[in-house]
Amino acid sequence: MASGVDFDGSEAKGEMWDLEQKLDQPMDEEAGRLKNMYREKKFSTLLLLRLAFQSLGVVYGDLGTSPLYVFYNTFPDGVDDTEDIIGALSLIIYSLTLIPLLKYVFIVCRATDNGQGGTFALYSLLCRHAKVRTIPNQHRTDEELTTYSRNTVHERSFAAKTKAFLEANTFRKIALLMLVLVGTCMVIGDGILTPAISVLSASGGISLDHPKMSNDVVVIVAVIILVGLFSMQHYGTDRVGWLFAPVVLLWFLFIGGIGIYNIYNYDSSVLKAFSPLYIYRYFRNGKKKGWTSLGGIMLSITGTEALFADLAHFPVSAVQLAFTIVVFPCLLLAYSGQAAYLMQNHDHVLDAFYRSIPESIYWPVFIIATLAAIVASQATISATFSIIKQAHALGCFPRVKVVHTSKTFLGQIYIPDMNWILMVLCIAVTAGFQDKSQIGNAYGTAVVVVMLVTTLLMTLIMLLVWHCHWILVLLFTLLSLVVECTYFSAVLFKINQGGWVPLVIAAAFLLIMYVWHYGTLKRYEFEMHSKVSLAWILGLGPSLGLVRVPGIGLVYTELASGVPHIFSHFITNLPAIHSVVVFVCVKYLPVYTVPEGERFLVKRIGPKSFHMFRCVARYGYKDLHKKDDDFENKLFTNLFTFVRLEAMMDGCSDSDEYSLCGAGQQQAGGNGETSASNLDLTVSTVDSIVPATHASSGRESGQTEGDELEFMRGCRDAGVVHILGNTVVRARRESRFYKKIAIDYIYAFLRKICRENSVIFNVPHESLLNVGQVFFV
Repeated sequence: MASGVDFDGSEAKGEMWDLEQKLDQPMDEEAGRLKNMYREKKFSTLLLLRLAFQSLGVVYGDLGTSPLYVFYNTFPDGVDDTEDIIGALSLIIYSLTLIPLLKYVFIVCRATDNGQGGTFALYSLLCRHAKVRTIPNQHRTDEELTTYSRNTVHERSFAAKTKAFLEANTFRKIALLMLVLVGTCMVIGDGILTPAISVLSASGGISLDHPKMSNDVVVIVAVIILVGLFSMQHYGTDRVGWLFAPVVLLWFLFIGGIGIYNIYNYDSSVLKAFSPLYIYRYFRNGKKKGWTSLGGIMLSITGTEALFADLAHFPVSAVQLAFTIVVFPCLLLAYSGQAAYLMQNHDHVLDAFYRSIPESIYWPVFIIATLAAIVASQATISATFSIIKQAHALGCFPRVKVVHTSKTFLGQIYIPDMNWILMVLCIAVTAGFQDKSQIGNAYGTAVVVVMLVTTLLMTLIMLLVWHCHWILVLLFTLLSLVVECTYFSAVLFKINQGGWVPLVIAAAFLLIMYVWHYGTLKRYEFEMHSKVSLAWILGLGPSLGLVRVPGIGLVYTELASGVPHIFSHFITNLPAIHSVVVFVCVKYLPVYTVPEGERFLVKRIGPKSFHMFRCVARYGYKDLHKKDDDFENKLFTNLFTFVRLEAMMDGCSDSDEYSLCGAGQQQAGGNGETSASNLDLTVSTVDSIVPATHASSGRESGQTEGDELEFMRGCRDAGVVHILGNTVVRARRESRFYKKIAIDYIYAFLRKICRENSVIFNVPHESLLNVGQVFFV
């Protein structure tokens, strides 16, 4: 996942990345100049410090608010022995060192997909380096994209063997997808639990001056803040985002300063906790109780996964700098200060954070704590929106409305339906438990599962992408699993104390996501196996056996090659077809973005006299597809450019297959119609692609380039009709009962409540034509 929160300073980082991408192009004088500029900027200390400061508001809000509730969840029944406090502090220190610092900041954060972090970014990297996608809709031309970077492996290497192992079996591909979906569902759970525990813990400070105040009042205040937080999501963070970094920086300075004050005033002996010997004593004295308390200790590293997922807006070096200079030392001081306070005030473990604050600055810290909790919640909610969009792009989530909340920053999105679902679930958790301990148990379960998923995916990344030696991979995997499985075993003891919540939430979303993906896969397989033979199309003649009426028909299909079955269904049931037919395929690739100039791929189907084309619009999982007038204009611009360039290149090549991408850029640039476009002059058949020069020439139809262009422009002026397939999926009679339930009930229900294709494509009703068909799986 990746957070939708952004800041004004992201423009500076955007410049760095734009320059970095341009360096991948062939070197010339301009590229050399850009490279020098990039090097100067890359090593600019002021720029790096600026980005590190701004990363605090996005990346570290969740991790920074953990001191609000860690000690209470570690000792929910009170402190029995003073040495237990030092042992718990020692565990917190080494947990922060091993997981966020060493594993994530210095290792996992380097496994980004062109700067994008999170579970789906890792999965996209794997899909590019191994054929593990369950929906095989990729074409060789997709690998020519500038953002489609991948490394080759030696045939006899361990990476090649791992790659072959994953690709050899469909079950293994599904297992990998399920692993990713489990991590995704737990991240969605984080989007529910983070606001609940952060806001509830921050709101608890109002009851300190009023001991007789009922806990219900605190819960009501937390619920009001949560309702306001979710209700403001549709405005985005553009207007208030600049406040996030100063608020979080002020928060870290406050908790770090208070920590120093408490260590000095109460008990400096807590610094003994830096010795790992006290961890051994803690477990020796506490036995099972000490072991189960790891569920509370683990809350000190919550937000670590969000650290990785929210990398989209900042370079790794800025994130590392912010953590090592500000976040890590301030957190160590904060926990050490609370431990020092508890050494002399065992009974205050319930409100250890607020009670350890000096009275003179109590209310300013309370205000900053509440704001920091809101910032942490906002970042997590935005990240949840982002990962849901990524899941939708890869065919794993029902169609939902995605709204851009910023015209400047593409990553800031808002999903209305999911926003209200998250709000209801968040309020239900807050009002239902009314207890930081049980919510903390639930939160811990979600976090540790996401960490385990990341470890397993990182193992494959290190093998297939980084080509690390298997011994290094084994060392990383074993050390990570030992620490995380230890926490996981402790969390299992608290399943009945709130830990079941994220499991139920994840199970519900996993069912939805897998059933949707299964139904999508079966629909794609049906279309693949029922494609229309090109020979049958050619046998119909240029008129296709129908009356060709003026206009252009845009036939939407999920196929990137071949003629879809819906077309034969259409022409066998209607007496007319448009003079120009364009098969439009919108598909998402395992890349974070597809450059605008490389988005469209245009091909001709059949002889020129048939006036049939295919246009494939390609998107990355971070791109927002909008079927509007701008998209339609770009489609026709690329289509007309294709026709013009095809006439220019006709008969000029002896190769069996060729592309006019470079010529398309040059010619289009001269005419001002398009800046760049992949114009592949080929004719699609059912099983292969054959060169257009072998199929038919413009002379066969008696039309020159100018005639055909004029003809197509006239057809466009006559009207454009959007033809969409309304397919209904049914399980076969002989199918097993669970398949019938999944397809006939769950998938059918999801299709009914999700947004229609015509709404997603923004097709006006007066130019929409639905073609219905039923198929059985």
